[in-house]
Amino acid sequence: MLVSGRRRWLTALLQAQKWPFQPSRDMRLVQFQAPHLVGPHLGLETGNGGGVINLNAFDPTLPKTMTQFLEQGEATLSVARRALAAQLPVLPRSEVTFLAPVTRPDKVVCVGMNYVDHCKEQNVPVPKEPIIFSKFASSIVGPYDEVVLPPESQEVDWEVELAVVIGKKGKHIKATDAMAHVAGFTVAHDVSARDWLTTRNGKQWLLGKTFDTFCPLGPALVTKDSVADPHNLKICCRVNGEVVQSSNTNQMVFKTEDLIAWVSQFVTFYPGDVILTGTPPGVGVFRKPPVFLKKGDEVQCEIEELGVIINKVV
Repeated sequence: MLVSGRRRWLTALLQAQKWPFQPSRDMRLVQFQAPHLVGPHLGLETGNGGGVINLNAFDPTLPKTMTQFLEQGEATLSVARRALAAQLPVLPRSEVTFLAPVTRPDKVVCVGMNYVDHCKEQNVPVPKEPIIFSKFASSIVGPYDEVVLPPESQEVDWEVELAVVIGKKGKHIKATDAMAHVAGFTVAHDVSARDWLTTRNGKQWLLGKTFDTFCPLGPALVTKDSVADPHNLKICCRVNGEVVQSSNTNQMVFKTEDLIAWVSQFVTFYPGDVILTGTPPGVGVFRKPPVFLKKGDEVQCEIEELGVIINKVV
């Protein structure tokens, strides 16, 4: 991305942000690239919407991918805490390209029908057990990357979601122990091809959820100790500046702990795994008449304390 393009994104970010920027001691881990650096690097976002501290410059022994960083647990987190406390140089936001905070996870677990108000929107009962599906990791893109409309679908829809990032391996995890396995939280856009969900491929959800670019994530992995209450955050989505989804994560049917306990009955969680926890009401398919994304649209997904991701549709 050219510098001028990054500046345009920064302008849009400033216009979109509802919660004020402020310097922060919160741990906001990012993956990024910059013209003067070779390959992806790990960094710290200096507050919601701030610049970036290069963690690999602070300690060259640190890994350069988030998954490897999380695999090393407390050893690498303690280095990041020292970097946050130090007065280190900050790369201006306009000079870096943000990548998804996690790339190539072992799995992306998704939860359907997990907001009470979203169930009411569809006039369906609240699930008694979590409804689980997945996306392929190849669908993940960065927080300001483009979403590509596939020629195979005419009904591409938006879904803002709270994403949980796993930090510690586990199987058969008890709900009371689940948060010990969480690294933190980020913003997700669960882009969805409704025609493939409702009429194609035997109405299985996977293909309609996992086209390339259908999982923007970011901008940062905000560590769990930096989030006051992940289940009481304002969550919203705007399409071309118009608010289309506005709710609160307190509407989630199954909270983070319940989801981890449920899913870990079936699979082993690994550091870097991502859980998309469901979307609130306001998606395009349930509007009258239905509304779907088109070329040139801009989607902004925002969650209080976590930040905003901005994706242009091409």
